[in-house]
Amino acid sequence: MVTEARPSKSDDIASRQRRYLIMMGIRALCFVVAIVLFVNHAGWLTAIPAGGAIAIPYFAVVFANGGREPTGTSGFRPYEPNLPAPYVPPGQTSAGPPPTGAATPQPPNERRTDPGTPGGNGAPPHNT
Repeated sequence: MVTEARPSKSDDIASRQRRYLIMMGIRALCFVVAIVLFVNHAGWLTAIPAGGAIAIPYFAVVFANGGREPTGTSGFRPYEPNLPAPYVPPGQTSAGPPPTGAATPQPPNERRTDPGTPGGNGAPPHNT
């Protein structure tokens, strides 16, 4: 093959049709052999071609409907999400975490919660 281009869509469909017809021909042959063996009282040997005649249509349909398959792995790339750049507050030079032990300022209107109290907000519990 001179190029790595995929075969044309019509060539792909033709090859899948050819594969399907060959498999269905094998199925018909299995069916005829099963009938001949059954008529000649071959016993359990009749089950082998009969099983083929039953199972082959499933595989023939799966292969025929498989669609266009990639020919190589060169077209696959690992998924890399396109994430926005992290926010850097004004006056800070790096986007890294704050140094250990540094206090993070909280807005004045936000209450601090104390998970050790039953109310969860630092207030005494309300009993009714």
